Amino acid sequence: MGAIDSTHVLANIPIEIQGKFRGRKEGITQNVLAAITFDLKFIYVLAGWEGSAHDSRVLGDALSRSNGLKIPEGI
Repeated sequence: MGAIDSTHVLANIPIEIQGKFRGRKEGITQNVLAAITFDLKFIYVLAGWEGSAHDSRVLGDALSRSNGLKIPEGI
């Protein structure tokens, strides 16, 4: 594994649930987590979390899923 990071991507969300998708900065966003290899190939992406969700919560969800992010032994 090379790197894990998250970013906020603008999102079109129904008006009745936009409040929880309002990011820490401006706009309605989704919090997207991605992991890449050292040669810059995506090996995992988790999209859809509300923009207001903390990065540690998104990472915890990715690690807890049965088909989620797997950290290799020894890292």
